[in-house]
Amino acid sequence: MTSESMRKLREMRFTEFARAYEEQIGKPEIYAEMTFNERISIMIDREYDARHDRHIKRLVKQASFPSAHAFLTDVEYFPDRHLDRDTIRTLSTNEYIRKKRNIIILGATGSGKTFLANAFGINACYAGLATWYVRMPDLFIQYSLEEEKGRSMEFLRKIGRYALLIIDEFLLVESNEAQQRILLEIMERRMNHGAMILCSQIGIDGWHSRLGGGLLADSILDRIIHGSYKIKIEGKTSMRQRHAEEL
Repeated sequence: MTSESMRKLREMRFTEFARAYEEQIGKPEIYAEMTFNERISIMIDREYDARHDRHIKRLVKQASFPSAHAFLTDVEYFPDRHLDRDTIRTLSTNEYIRKKRNIIILGATGSGKTFLANAFGINACYAGLATWYVRMPDLFIQYSLEEEKGRSMEFLRKIGRYALLIIDEFLLVESNEAQQRILLEIMERRMNHGAMILCSQIGIDGWHSRLGGGLLADSILDRIIHGSYKIKIEGKTSMRQRHAEEL
């Protein structure tokens, strides 16, 4: 292969393909007994793997996780937390996303809700599924900023396109009518388009009143709760305290 061909490969961003070829040229004794198909397969695999790795890193970065190193394999199953391994294992297949079913994670402050939600989100990214994490207060702030720029509809369309939307601190404080209408619009746009993970310190039976207790609340909850997986993280000791005691 000429230097001009190598230049074209790099110009087309086939960087790893070109690097793999250079390695084969530089170490002919290693590859001499391989067939043409075997050698070309090595180069194709190197390029594919590099692009796949970059794609995953881009998805994780764009998701805005507070913890980009949360993995389902690191979930801690202390007896008092009452986490069901089989449920976590089932959800790790991402089938809930393909079936557009939501996950509701409930637990006290420090129980590990955010970590578990992040782990599900990163798991989705590794499967090539676009994900976005946002705290509920920040969601309303971002909406207001986009609305001031006349881009609120574009913002809502973007939210609707994610395969997985994670909303943390869901209904930590009571919402006003404007926020309830924003939530309803978001839920409506995500119906039949993707899944959500909602993390809350407030039990589901308290959501209706925090959403105003009227028809808007009925409409929002109807789009969230039915068919969702519920995970309640229990335990009197927060995960922060547990980890601090290990030091």
